[in-house]
Amino acid sequence: MASPLRIVYMGNPDFAVRPLQIMLEHNYNIVAVVTGQDKPAGRGKKMNESAVKVFAREQNLPILQPESLKDETFLTQLRELQIDLIVVVAFKMLPKVVWQIPTIGTINIHASLLPQYRGAAPINWALINGETKTGVTSFLINEKIDTGNILLQKEVAITETETAGTLHDKLQESGSQLLIETLHLLESGKTQGIDQQTLYTNEAELKPAPKIFKETCKIDWNKPTTTINNQIRGFSPYPGAWTTIQKNGTTLVFKIFSAECSFETHNLKPATIVENNKHISIATADGFLKPIDIQLEGKKRMNISDFLCGFSFADVTIQ
Repeated sequence: MASPLRIVYMGNPDFAVRPLQIMLEHNYNIVAVVTGQDKPAGRGKKMNESAVKVFAREQNLPILQPESLKDETFLTQLRELQIDLIVVVAFKMLPKVVWQIPTIGTINIHASLLPQYRGAAPINWALINGETKTGVTSFLINEKIDTGNILLQKEVAITETETAGTLHDKLQESGSQLLIETLHLLESGKTQGIDQQTLYTNEAELKPAPKIFKETCKIDWNKPTTTINNQIRGFSPYPGAWTTIQKNGTTLVFKIFSAECSFETHNLKPATIVENNKHISIATADGFLKPIDIQLEGKKRMNISDFLCGFSFADVTIQ
């Protein structure tokens, strides 16, 4: 039986596709999908559509791509849809004039256990910080990003070999299931939620999840082995933790997507490379990191043993 709720869905990346799909599978009435404008990408500057737009078009859903969320034409379109609820997954911060339109409210699915890891990159930062668990949260949107009243949460374990890619997939599925549970909750009339401020005593307890930049991904070999490995896991498969190597006077970016940790006492300077058979070890503050899955600038991604068949680190230094 179809739900009577009239819902507008807002999202952009692949993470937001599965929640939309599962809502359709449960016969929720999606009256429109709002997603970002097409953008030129790649060398050919071909117009790139969001993953949500591609899926929405395949499902014959009405698509809105406003240049601005405050555009009067767009706001009029939303009001004319007479919506009960807006569902937001991996989109952008909404202005108050938008999230106040639906009669029930506007909800968001966030890839962390709020109030921890508010921000743009919760999956990455949970791994970088060495967390053993994270989760997904549904909450009501308000004036400040990721601070609204919590509706439901679901914990997800983080394994020792977890990467941002594998954790993304786990949270995507958990978030999709949580969304359906949240919609059932709202349909039952329970729309108040829990004030996030009751879950911590001061802001210093909270770990942020700011946007990732290139410099965030650069490896500092003076840090402990586990810290570096967590950084590698947190940026794998994208955008990739990196360092720079110099060979024959040429400096190249060297990305590491997975590695093994070795906690051995040594007197080597951090970033010293030790090549042994078909493996390399890079000295850290308290041991060695042994890259497994790597990519050298201008080359394809490959296993280190395959890479060493045609490359020697004998005259290479890390910058």
